Amino acid sequence: MRKLKLGLPKGSLQEATVKVFERAGFKIYVSGRSYFPTIDDREIEPVLLRAQEMSRYVEEGALDCGITGADWILENGSKVIVLADLVYAKQSSVKVRWVLAVPEKSSIRSVKDLKGKKIATEVVNVTKAYLRKDKIKADVEFSWGATEAKVADGLVDAVVELTETGSSLRAHKLRIISTICESTTQFIANKTSVKDPWKKGKMDQISMLLQGAIAANNMVGLKMNVEIRDLKKVLNLLTSLKNPTVSSLSEDNWRAVEIVISENTVRTLIPKLKKAGAQGIIEYPLNKLIY
Repeated sequence: MRKLKLGLPKGSLQEATVKVFERAGFKIYVSGRSYFPTIDDREIEPVLLRAQEMSRYVEEGALDCGITGADWILENGSKVIVLADLVYAKQSSVKVRWVLAVPEKSSIRSVKDLKGKKIATEVVNVTKAYLRKDKIKADVEFSWGATEAKVADGLVDAVVELTETGSSLRAHKLRIISTICESTTQFIANKTSVKDPWKKGKMDQISMLLQGAIAANNMVGLKMNVEIRDLKKVLNLLTSLKNPTVSSLSEDNWRAVEIVISENTVRTLIPKLKKAGAQGIIEYPLNKLIY
Protein backbone atom coordinates (compact mmCIF):
# COMPACT_ATOMS: atom_id res chain seq x y z
CA MET A 1 0.00 0.00 0.00
CA ARG A 2 1.27 3.48 -0.89
CA LYS A 3 1.86 5.94 1.93
CA LEU A 4 1.92 9.72 2.09
CA LYS A 5 4.55 10.95 4.57
CA LEU A 6 2.97 13.84 6.48
CA GLY A 7 4.83 16.08 8.92
CA LEU A 8 2.84 17.41 11.88
CA PRO A 9 4.24 20.23 14.04
CA LYS A 10 5.40 19.31 17.53
CA GLY A 11 5.15 22.00 20.21
CA SER A 12 2.90 25.05 20.32
CA LEU A 13 1.02 24.17 17.12
CA GLN A 14 0.57 20.48 17.94
CA GLU A 15 -2.70 20.59 19.88
CA ALA A 16 -4.39 23.01 17.47
CA THR A 17 -3.25 20.91 14.49
CA VAL A 18 -4.61 17.66 15.96
CA LYS A 19 -7.93 19.39 16.65
CA VAL A 20 -8.33 20.80 13.14
CA PHE A 21 -7.48 17.38 11.66
CA GLU A 22 -10.17 15.87 13.88
CA ARG A 23 -12.74 18.37 12.61
CA ALA A 24 -11.61 17.50 9.08
CA GLY A 25 -12.39 13.84 9.76
CA PHE A 26 -8.98 12.42 10.73
CA LYS A 27 -8.43 10.95 14.19
CA ILE A 28 -4.81 11.40 15.33
CA TYR A 29 -3.46 9.82 18.50
CA VAL A 30 -0.14 11.01 19.94
CA SER A 31 1.41 8.61 22.43
CA GLY A 32 3.59 10.18 25.13
CA ARG A 33 6.93 11.28 23.74
CA SER A 34 6.64 9.29 20.53
CA TYR A 35 7.45 11.09 17.28
CA PHE A 36 5.24 8.69 15.33
CA PRO A 37 1.54 9.29 16.03
CA THR A 38 -1.20 7.08 14.62
CA ILE A 39 -3.96 8.22 12.28
CA ASP A 40 -7.12 6.46 11.14
CA ASP A 41 -6.10 6.61 7.48
CA ARG A 42 -3.83 3.76 6.39
CA GLU A 43 -2.58 5.79 3.42
CA ILE A 44 -1.03 8.48 5.66
CA GLU A 45 2.20 8.05 7.64
CA PRO A 46 2.43 10.94 10.15
CA VAL A 47 5.61 12.15 11.84
CA LEU A 48 5.97 14.77 14.57
CA LEU A 49 8.67 17.38 14.00
CA ARG A 50 9.41 20.87 15.25
CA ALA A 51 7.78 23.46 13.01
CA GLN A 52 11.16 25.17 12.72
CA GLU A 53 12.59 22.12 10.91
CA MET A 54 9.58 21.05 8.87
CA SER A 55 10.24 22.91 5.62
CA ARG A 56 13.79 21.53 5.38
CA TYR A 57 12.61 17.93 5.61
CA VAL A 58 9.82 18.57 3.10
CA GLU A 59 12.24 20.26 0.69
CA GLU A 60 14.72 17.38 0.96
CA GLY A 61 11.99 14.80 0.30
CA ALA A 62 12.15 13.02 3.66
CA LEU A 63 8.50 14.10 3.92
CA ASP A 64 5.98 14.49 1.12
CA CYS A 65 4.16 17.28 2.89
CA GLY A 66 3.85 18.98 6.25
CA ILE A 67 2.40 21.79 8.31
CA THR A 68 4.55 24.68 9.47
CA GLY A 69 4.66 28.46 9.68
CA ALA A 70 5.36 30.68 6.70
CA ASP A 71 8.00 32.33 8.90
CA TRP A 72 10.05 29.11 9.14
CA ILE A 73 9.88 28.56 5.39
CA LEU A 74 11.29 32.05 5.00
CA GLU A 75 13.90 31.54 7.73
CA ASN A 76 15.16 28.29 6.18
CA GLY A 77 14.97 29.59 2.60
CA SER A 78 13.14 26.38 1.68
CA LYS A 79 11.90 25.72 -1.85
CA VAL A 80 8.54 24.06 -1.28
CA ILE A 81 5.03 24.23 -2.70
CA VAL A 82 2.42 25.96 -0.53
CA LEU A 83 -0.82 24.01 -0.90
CA ALA A 84 -2.95 26.04 1.50
CA ASP A 85 -2.98 28.76 4.16
CA LEU A 86 -4.35 27.28 7.38
CA VAL A 87 -5.07 30.14 9.78
CA TYR A 88 -6.26 28.19 12.81
CA ALA A 89 -3.88 28.76 15.72
CA LYS A 90 -5.31 30.52 18.80
CA GLN A 91 -7.16 33.36 17.10
CA SER A 92 -8.29 31.94 13.79
CA SER A 93 -8.66 35.30 12.03
CA VAL A 94 -5.37 36.81 13.19
CA LYS A 95 -1.95 36.47 11.59
CA VAL A 96 1.00 36.23 13.94
CA ARG A 97 3.81 38.77 13.59
CA TRP A 98 7.54 38.79 14.21
CA VAL A 99 8.19 42.21 15.69
CA LEU A 100 11.26 44.19 16.65
CA ALA A 101 10.95 45.30 20.28
CA VAL A 102 13.07 47.28 22.75
CA PRO A 103 12.70 48.23 26.43
CA GLU A 104 10.11 50.94 27.05
CA LYS A 105 12.79 53.33 28.29
CA SER A 106 15.24 52.61 25.44
CA SER A 107 16.47 55.50 23.31
CA ILE A 108 16.01 53.31 20.22
CA ARG A 109 13.07 54.69 18.25
CA SER A 110 13.51 53.22 14.77
CA VAL A 111 15.37 50.52 12.88
CA LYS A 112 18.10 53.01 12.00
CA ASP A 113 18.95 53.34 15.70
CA LEU A 114 19.97 49.65 15.78
CA LYS A 115 23.27 50.23 14.00
CA GLY A 116 25.98 48.39 15.95
CA LYS A 117 23.45 47.07 18.50
CA LYS A 118 22.88 43.47 19.62
CA ILE A 119 19.58 41.72 18.72
CA ALA A 120 18.39 38.31 19.96
CA THR A 121 15.90 36.18 18.03
CA GLU A 122 15.00 32.72 16.74
CA VAL A 123 14.61 34.03 13.16
CA VAL A 124 18.18 35.14 12.54
CA ASN A 125 18.08 35.00 8.73
CA VAL A 126 14.74 36.82 8.49
CA THR A 127 16.01 39.55 10.83
CA LYS A 128 19.28 39.99 8.93
CA ALA A 129 17.40 40.26 5.63
CA TYR A 130 15.12 42.90 7.13
CA LEU A 131 18.06 44.96 8.39
CA ARG A 132 19.82 44.71 5.02
CA LYS A 133 16.89 46.49 3.36
CA ASP A 134 17.72 49.55 5.49
CA LYS A 135 21.48 48.95 5.19
CA ILE A 136 21.75 48.52 8.96
CA LYS A 137 24.65 46.49 10.37
CA ALA A 138 23.87 44.96 13.74
CA ASP A 139 24.88 41.87 15.71
CA VAL A 140 22.01 39.37 15.36
CA GLU A 141 22.37 36.34 17.61
CA PHE A 142 20.27 33.19 17.89
CA SER A 143 18.15 32.85 21.02
CA TRP A 144 17.00 29.48 22.34
CA GLY A 145 14.17 31.07 24.31
CA ALA A 146 13.34 33.52 27.11
CA THR A 147 14.12 36.23 24.58
CA GLU A 148 12.10 38.93 26.33
CA ALA A 149 14.07 38.37 29.54
CA LYS A 150 17.37 38.93 27.76
CA VAL A 151 16.50 42.42 26.65
CA ALA A 152 14.89 43.21 30.01
CA ASP A 153 18.12 42.15 31.77
CA GLY A 154 20.25 44.25 29.43
CA LEU A 155 21.96 41.27 27.76
CA VAL A 156 20.86 42.54 24.34
CA ASP A 157 19.58 45.85 23.00
CA ALA A 158 16.54 44.51 21.15
CA VAL A 159 14.63 41.33 20.35
CA VAL A 160 12.68 40.03 17.40
CA GLU A 161 9.82 38.04 18.91
CA LEU A 162 6.60 36.35 17.80
CA THR A 163 3.35 37.96 18.89
CA GLU A 164 -0.38 37.97 18.14
CA THR A 165 -1.64 40.85 20.24
CA GLY A 166 1.53 42.33 21.76
CA SER A 167 0.22 41.79 25.30
CA SER A 168 3.13 39.55 26.37
CA LEU A 169 5.66 42.11 25.18
CA ARG A 170 3.89 44.90 27.02
CA ALA A 171 3.84 42.74 30.16
CA HIS A 172 7.64 42.52 29.90
CA LYS A 173 7.77 46.33 29.49
CA LEU A 174 8.84 46.13 25.86
CA ARG A 175 7.91 48.54 23.08
CA ILE A 176 7.38 47.44 19.46
CA ILE A 177 9.19 49.60 16.94
CA SER A 178 8.68 47.60 13.76
CA THR A 179 7.04 44.50 12.24
CA ILE A 180 9.60 42.23 10.58
CA CYS A 181 7.13 39.87 8.90
CA GLU A 182 3.70 38.28 9.23
CA SER A 183 3.06 34.56 9.26
CA THR A 184 0.28 32.01 8.97
CA THR A 185 0.28 28.24 9.32
CA GLN A 186 0.77 26.61 5.92
CA PHE A 187 0.31 23.18 4.38
CA ILE A 188 3.41 22.63 2.24
CA ALA A 189 4.58 19.94 -0.17
CA ASN A 190 7.75 18.61 -1.73
CA LYS A 191 8.15 19.69 -5.38
CA THR A 192 8.73 16.13 -6.59
CA SER A 193 5.84 14.69 -4.55
CA VAL A 194 3.28 17.02 -6.17
CA LYS A 195 4.23 15.57 -9.57
CA ASP A 196 3.08 12.12 -8.41
CA PRO A 197 -0.66 11.93 -9.30
CA TRP A 198 -1.52 9.66 -6.36
CA LYS A 199 0.33 11.77 -3.79
CA LYS A 200 -1.03 15.01 -5.25
CA GLY A 201 -4.57 13.64 -5.10
CA LYS A 202 -4.11 12.60 -1.47
CA MET A 203 -2.66 15.98 -0.53
CA ASP A 204 -5.51 17.80 -2.32
CA GLN A 205 -8.00 15.71 -0.34
CA ILE A 206 -6.33 16.61 2.98
CA SER A 207 -6.06 20.27 1.98
CA MET A 208 -9.72 20.53 1.01
CA LEU A 209 -10.92 18.90 4.24
CA LEU A 210 -8.63 21.01 6.44
CA GLN A 211 -9.76 24.23 4.76
CA GLY A 212 -13.36 23.11 5.11
CA ALA A 213 -12.88 22.48 8.83
CA ILE A 214 -11.27 25.89 9.31
CA ALA A 215 -13.99 27.66 7.29
CA ALA A 216 -16.63 26.04 9.53
CA ASN A 217 -14.99 27.33 12.69
CA ASN A 218 -17.34 29.69 14.56
CA MET A 219 -20.09 29.01 12.00
CA VAL A 220 -23.42 27.25 12.64
CA GLY A 221 -26.40 26.15 10.61
CA LEU A 222 -29.96 27.35 11.26
CA LYS A 223 -33.14 25.61 10.14
CA MET A 224 -36.66 26.92 10.60
CA ASN A 225 -40.19 26.74 9.25
CA VAL A 226 -41.93 29.91 8.08
CA GLU A 227 -45.43 30.67 6.81
CA ILE A 228 -45.39 32.27 3.35
CA ARG A 229 -47.00 35.42 4.76
CA ASP A 230 -43.98 35.89 7.08
CA LEU A 231 -41.25 34.74 4.65
CA LYS A 232 -40.16 38.17 3.45
CA LYS A 233 -39.79 39.47 7.02
CA VAL A 234 -37.67 36.45 7.99
CA LEU A 235 -35.46 36.60 4.87
CA ASN A 236 -34.79 40.29 5.48
CA LEU A 237 -33.21 39.33 8.82
CA LEU A 238 -30.89 36.71 7.39
CA THR A 239 -27.33 37.09 6.22
CA SER A 240 -25.31 34.09 5.08
CA LEU A 241 -22.55 32.94 2.77
CA LYS A 242 -25.07 32.93 -0.06
CA ASN A 243 -28.83 33.36 -0.26
CA PRO A 244 -30.68 31.21 2.29
CA THR A 245 -32.07 27.91 1.03
CA VAL A 246 -35.87 27.98 0.84
CA SER A 247 -37.78 24.77 0.12
CA SER A 248 -41.39 23.63 0.11
CA LEU A 249 -43.07 21.69 2.92
CA SER A 250 -46.02 19.29 2.79
CA GLU A 251 -48.30 22.18 3.71
CA ASP A 252 -48.49 24.57 0.75
CA ASN A 253 -48.49 27.74 2.82
CA TRP A 254 -45.25 26.88 4.71
CA ARG A 255 -41.60 26.98 3.68
CA ALA A 256 -38.41 25.51 5.20
CA VAL A 257 -35.51 27.96 5.45
CA GLU A 258 -31.87 26.99 6.04
CA ILE A 259 -28.74 29.12 6.33
CA VAL A 260 -25.12 29.07 7.49
CA ILE A 261 -24.23 31.99 9.74
CA SER A 262 -21.64 33.24 12.20
CA GLU A 263 -22.17 31.74 15.66
CA ASN A 264 -21.71 35.05 17.48
CA THR A 265 -24.78 36.54 15.75
CA VAL A 266 -27.18 33.73 16.66
CA ARG A 267 -28.05 34.81 20.20
CA THR A 268 -29.46 38.11 18.96
CA LEU A 269 -30.83 36.75 15.68
CA ILE A 270 -32.99 33.88 16.97
CA PRO A 271 -35.31 36.09 19.08
CA LYS A 272 -35.80 38.37 16.05
CA LEU A 273 -36.57 35.40 13.79
CA LYS A 274 -39.09 34.10 16.30
CA LYS A 275 -40.75 37.51 16.50
CA ALA A 276 -40.86 37.70 12.69
CA GLY A 277 -42.79 34.43 12.52
CA ALA A 278 -40.15 31.67 12.25
CA GLN A 279 -41.04 28.42 14.04
CA GLY A 280 -39.25 25.17 14.86
CA ILE A 281 -35.88 26.93 14.83
CA ILE A 282 -32.95 24.50 15.04
CA GLU A 283 -29.30 25.49 15.51
CA TYR A 284 -26.64 22.87 14.69
CA PRO A 285 -22.81 22.87 14.65
CA LEU A 286 -20.71 22.50 11.48
CA ASN A 287 -17.63 20.31 11.10
CA LYS A 288 -16.70 21.34 7.58
CA LEU A 289 -17.72 24.06 5.14
CA ILE A 290 -16.57 23.37 1.58
CA TYR A 291 -16.88 26.28 -0.82
